[in-house]
Amino acid sequence: MNFNSLEFLIFLPVVVLLYWLLPHKGRWILLLAASYLFYMSWNVWLVGLIFLTTLTAYIAGIGIDRTENKKAKKAWLVGTLIICLGALVFFKYINFILESVTGIIRLFHSEQDDIVLNVILPVGISFYTFQTLSYVIDVYRGDFEAEKHFGYFALFVSFFPQLVAGPIERPGKLLPQLKEERKFRKEYFTEGMEFLLIGFFRKCVIADMCGVFVNHVFADLSQANALSVTLAALLFFVQIYCDFAGYSEIAMGSARLMGMSLSRNFNKPLLSASYTEFFRRWHITLNQWFTQYVYIPLGGNRKGKARKILNTLIVFTLCGLWHGANWTYVFWGLYAGIMVSLESVLLPRISAVFQRKNVNFEGKTVRFFRIFIVYIFMIPSLLLFRAQSIGEFCEAFGKIFTSFGFG
Repeated sequence: MNFNSLEFLIFLPVVVLLYWLLPHKGRWILLLAASYLFYMSWNVWLVGLIFLTTLTAYIAGIGIDRTENKKAKKAWLVGTLIICLGALVFFKYINFILESVTGIIRLFHSEQDDIVLNVILPVGISFYTFQTLSYVIDVYRGDFEAEKHFGYFALFVSFFPQLVAGPIERPGKLLPQLKEERKFRKEYFTEGMEFLLIGFFRKCVIADMCGVFVNHVFADLSQANALSVTLAALLFFVQIYCDFAGYSEIAMGSARLMGMSLSRNFNKPLLSASYTEFFRRWHITLNQWFTQYVYIPLGGNRKGKARKILNTLIVFTLCGLWHGANWTYVFWGLYAGIMVSLESVLLPRISAVFQRKNVNFEGKTVRFFRIFIVYIFMIPSLLLFRAQSIGEFCEAFGKIFTSFGFG
């Protein structure tokens, strides 16, 4: 069920009411049952997949915790990575891989037929896979003790407010909250309702209103001009922000009604004065995940500037692919990585020039101009993210220039 559905508007109050009526010992059972019911409302049969992921990570965590042998610990970790990432790759990317391979074969054999598997994409698989992996990796590193109670661990993986679209929680933050015994407090209700109202307004009003214009432009790009495409790109920026941030706030509000606090996923990203700042404010938990579990293990910024740039490009390309199985997302991630890398080289030099001229690089006037520049350079990125194919992106991006006589 979607957050903005009638079913959820009935489901949430019932779960919250039962949560506060039940004694502490029975609450985890209620939340686990509710979370699996929530998941099965999308597809009953795919509940087996989330259970398999949960069971794999639970057994691996126990195995890692009980052995002192480094090779055995690593074997548990690698096995979990293979199973969980293997499931993610198969269900989310198998047709993208087959399509890409088919495209390469057609370069040499034009008669190659399409190969498409009838695979259903499990809802939330990217989120619960990453959350599960963060648990196993944290246990492997010794940052978190393996959870012995299977019910609480299963709830950590499937907790319904953040199951479908995050935030991606680390075990040290969410698991203790699921176990905590708490009594109802008025502020749980007021804070939760505030998050819910803001979230529903962002998602159901602002995002949907922007989407009407954006969808109209992209439905018939042949009739669009430079102004409409540019405006559609900028409104799409607002649309995806309000849609995603709104969803996160509904998740935060739902959890807060039961006294729990989820991580903040967005921090006014539309006011970012650089690409780097934007990704510190946008989808915060995902960017933290890639930083902790990919960027730093690759070497981060500890092995020189060239290696730092390479690591940045790898992380952002993977981040793009995480968002969707399409080359548009891959190039979106690569573009973002290039922009962040360029800023790491250029911004310190530009800031030094401003200092020599006694101009505050962080002052309001300069910052406003910098935000405007970010929006300009964000347009190709937004068109990539919205386009259904590279061809559609090229058509949309070309409109910006050809309609003004530069094509």
